[in-house]
Amino acid sequence: MEKSIVTPYAKRQYSSNVITFFLFWCALMVVSSAYVTTPLFSVFESTFQVSKTMSAWTSSSFSLFYAIGFLLFGPLADRIGRKPVLLFGLATLAIITPLIGVTSSFIGLVILRGLQGFLASTFAPSALAYAFDVIPSNKLVTTIGFISFGYVTSGIVGQVLADVLFQIGSWNMVFYVFGALYFVTFIAGIILMPTPNMEKHKEGLNFYIYHSKVIFKQQNFILIYAITIMLLLTFMGMYTLLGSYLEGAPFYLNDKEILGFRAIGIIGMLVSPFVGKIVKRIGVLTTLRCGLALSALGLFLLGIGNSIFFLIMMSIVYVFGISIIFPSIMVLVGELGGERRALANAYYAFILFIGAMLGPIIAIELLELTTMFMTFTILALMLVVGFVLSIFLKYQKQLRE
Repeated sequence: MEKSIVTPYAKRQYSSNVITFFLFWCALMVVSSAYVTTPLFSVFESTFQVSKTMSAWTSSSFSLFYAIGFLLFGPLADRIGRKPVLLFGLATLAIITPLIGVTSSFIGLVILRGLQGFLASTFAPSALAYAFDVIPSNKLVTTIGFISFGYVTSGIVGQVLADVLFQIGSWNMVFYVFGALYFVTFIAGIILMPTPNMEKHKEGLNFYIYHSKVIFKQQNFILIYAITIMLLLTFMGMYTLLGSYLEGAPFYLNDKEILGFRAIGIIGMLVSPFVGKIVKRIGVLTTLRCGLALSALGLFLLGIGNSIFFLIMMSIVYVFGISIIFPSIMVLVGELGGERRALANAYYAFILFIGAMLGPIIAIELLELTTMFMTFTILALMLVVGFVLSIFLKYQKQLRE
């Protein structure tokens, strides 16, 4: 059983606000790497002479191994502590990320992206459990909101920053700059992250198999995970299509205009830090359902818009909906998981990024089989299914056997 550490932290004068900001920054920087190749697909197509589907693997390989890594680093964080795992991830990302920029083969690029994703997976399954360890209970929902803000904002910040760095330099520069940012973040983590007073778990594989069975016997978790896989699948799918959608008829936007369109989506994400207040007012399940309904509506209307202003508004609606879904699910996983929350969060993150891996591939394949309108409609229907599933969720304070 993990011990409360609020009093020791107060003595050491660690500020929960500083810790919250650091976890937000880590979420923003680490998860941004999942998205940095999305605006570069056409660059990789021309540079390495590969198809659009193949170029999407520079994103999907990251997401696949990112997801797999959660299943290792979640239990490992229980055994050796959340802080060592988080710092290990930042240190190794500072080493491997610049190496991606010097690769000269497409296969090497895909392999290194997969390794980067695997190392990046040290953050997500540990961060939520770490927040529960170190943040006072009355500030916990706010902290979760900021971590979630980092996650969802990274989806656009990663794309925009990569696009900017490419336009002022080259695609290689994207990975050099991110490597430097990871190094600085690693140093900051050593200074800013307190070490929780907690008992480290020494249980073996059978322990995790048993508790995995307990988690997956719960209807709530089955429903939550089914909803989860649709989130980044639709997000990555939509942004994979966005460039070709906007550069064609009737819009004919250039690269800078498409970059601006991506950046404007951040407006829809500004709600994330305040989702805690929304949850307190209307409840976590209502917040989740509102997010699913709004994101489905925004995504569907994106497919039928014929003016840039309308598309901008619908992209903001979609992103706004997604932005209140993530913290709602994180709160549910944390509360329902109880002492199993690190493992439950590892499965959540694993499933989330399996969806991210599938998103670009499914979107491209759908577009080849049907029209842009039908592709957006199918992606929107996935979120409608998520809304229907959310109706059957029953919120309870702690996971019961």
